[in-house]
Amino acid sequence: MSAPAAAAPTLRVALGEYDIGWHTPEASLASADSLVRDAAGCGARLVVLPEMATTGFTMDASQATPMDAPSVRELRAIARRYSVWLVAGVAMREEGTKDDGSCVVNVALAIDPSGEVVAVHRKQRLFAFAGEHEVYAAGSSATTVTIDGVRVGLFICYELRFAEVFAAVAEQCDCMVVIANWPAARRPHWDTLLRARAIENQCVVVGVNRLGEGGGIVYDGGSAAYDAWGDTLRGEAGCGVPVVTVDVGAVAEVRRKYPFIKDRRPG
Repeated sequence: MSAPAAAAPTLRVALGEYDIGWHTPEASLASADSLVRDAAGCGARLVVLPEMATTGFTMDASQATPMDAPSVRELRAIARRYSVWLVAGVAMREEGTKDDGSCVVNVALAIDPSGEVVAVHRKQRLFAFAGEHEVYAAGSSATTVTIDGVRVGLFICYELRFAEVFAAVAEQCDCMVVIANWPAARRPHWDTLLRARAIENQCVVVGVNRLGEGGGIVYDGGSAAYDAWGDTLRGEAGCGVPVVTVDVGAVAEVRRKYPFIKDRRPG
């Protein structure tokens, strides 16, 4: 008699939107710590924080920090403290080609429950409308990480407008995570594009935006998750932080019944 098939992996994901302190990492990290604590208490295994979660979306290169900076060490400590995976955005300074030997990049860090940084996604599409391309260097590839058996793609804000960036790794993902500082003035675009990315890539899409005001721009959140059919995934009742479940089996079933992404062609 054959053994029963193993259940498909699932992943409980918390949508960690909050009011980021403008150029005040200490205040931002205090808010993040409280949020992650609550999410972990609700059984979240992955907590997603916004783009540039310690500073707000800034064009001030002096706010960029190296990987060993106190703010990054504290993000790692938060993941370790609550034994969760963490995805968080940071303005980061790396070795590069500038006169001082450095390069400033807008990144999403994936941090495991032991506090180790296991993946770094560098934003590929920079927001020239705000001059981001004049301050930050663009990444050149997509980034995926496997969390508890669930394949997760990492994306940052403006990349959401470029379907090809997502399509490049669709078949390697069960879930795509988009972290953002998406202004209230363009929120309808955020809502529509998140759902579109879920429908066309036939996987769960989780978008986490910020709240509050930073650099004179107002943000009104709107963090959301959509399943592989494009339906809204609702946060579970009783949690102060929205927590949704990514079900790999459900993603696989949609792709089996409707194998649309296999018909894609380059160009």
